[in-house]
Amino acid sequence: MAKSNYITRDGYLALDRELKYLWKEERPKVTQAVSEAAAMGDRSENAEYIYGKRRLREIDRRVRFLTKRLEALTIVDPSPAQEGKVFFGAWVRLEDEHDSEKIFRLVGPDEFDPKKNWISIDSPVARSLIGHKIDDEISVNTPNGKAYYYILAIYYQDPTIKK
Repeated sequence: MAKSNYITRDGYLALDRELKYLWKEERPKVTQAVSEAAAMGDRSENAEYIYGKRRLREIDRRVRFLTKRLEALTIVDPSPAQEGKVFFGAWVRLEDEHDSEKIFRLVGPDEFDPKKNWISIDSPVARSLIGHKIDDEISVNTPNGKAYYYILAIYYQDPTIKK
């Protein structure tokens, strides 16, 4: 399945910050360190030189990826018309068949984070949630069979932040 090109504004800004940091801060420091290591003489046995060159390749690879990816991404901002239904960027509070509650946020594949319970819009759970509203029941095919969830709440502002 192809990776979707959607991203939240915060996710886009985070990738853009990473690109700028790598290009304007990290790369010049590593380039300077490689130049200093090269000036010491024999490069074949110079660990600082070898490590620095490897790090430069890693930085350049990531810069190329971020540059191309940022050009391809589409920023999706929540619309007031989305209220009450699950769409990209929503936080969704679910209850499973064991009465256990979970909160997920539907984000782009470039920003998913299991530690924050941010799931990719391309995941089976997210695909099953799209377009549903509070009190709907959804089913998701999992390796262990079907899982059923009940939608308790939908937010487009982070529910953990007090207003």
